[in-house]
Amino acid sequence: MSEQANQSPSAKAEDLRKLHHGPEVLVLPNAWDCASARIFEEAGFPAIATTSAGVAFSLGYPDGQRIPRDEMLASVKRMASRVRVPVTADLEAGYDDVAKTAIGLIESGAVGLNLEDLDDSNSRTLVELAKQVQKIKAVRRVGEERGVRIVINARTDQYLAQIGEAGKRFDRACDRLRAYIEAGADCVFVPGINDEETIGRLVEALKFPLNILVGAGSPSVSRLRELGVRRVSVGSGLARTAMGATRRAAEQLQRTGTYAAMLDGAIPYTEANRLFERG
Repeated sequence: MSEQANQSPSAKAEDLRKLHHGPEVLVLPNAWDCASARIFEEAGFPAIATTSAGVAFSLGYPDGQRIPRDEMLASVKRMASRVRVPVTADLEAGYDDVAKTAIGLIESGAVGLNLEDLDDSNSRTLVELAKQVQKIKAVRRVGEERGVRIVINARTDQYLAQIGEAGKRFDRACDRLRAYIEAGADCVFVPGINDEETIGRLVEALKFPLNILVGAGSPSVSRLRELGVRRVSVGSGLARTAMGATRRAAEQLQRTGTYAAMLDGAIPYTEANRLFERG
């Protein structure tokens, strides 16, 4: 059994934190179930994130904090129990009680979390800055009280939700992120941007680990490293890739009664089974 398997949650949290300051960009695939988590671990990623959207979809909910907290945390717990590397969970806006959510996170075995600032009652509004700062401080306090310094990835949706005047989004995003850093964040996250100019400006303005969500039109990981980005995630991208492959195979099976799309790239049964047979 690997050394990581015997690590305490506190040690795993510190390992995850250190990965934000290593020589390479921390690239995090986002898992949505135990199989995807194990596949990512087997691929050699040093840590794994979860995707709130992917988990929600797999359990029959739309994204946007519609899944009950207990169901989300139960899914995170199952994933964290099947891998040895550190797990950081996307827990959306923290649900109705962020302190309770942070306690559940620690109990799940995960050691980091994303915390967004989009108001779950209005997708066009951000949580009041002072309230969001208090949420971050609450997560930090809960973790320290339980001996796990949770790795906090503080997210602003200023760009993704296109909130406020376009010309003022950069300054407003920076103001919020600086407040999150002061409150105890370990990394800051700005989904919704993929142009090199804005990414470079954010790196220079914040001088702090920055997470970029990649997708269509995003620079490569090597280019993001050159720009100074410290963390890269894919959100629900891989979950939707799996959904797309499943839909193509299902449509082919229904239309033609053939199986090429199902067989193309499929993991052999023995390999899939072996993912969960280790000691």
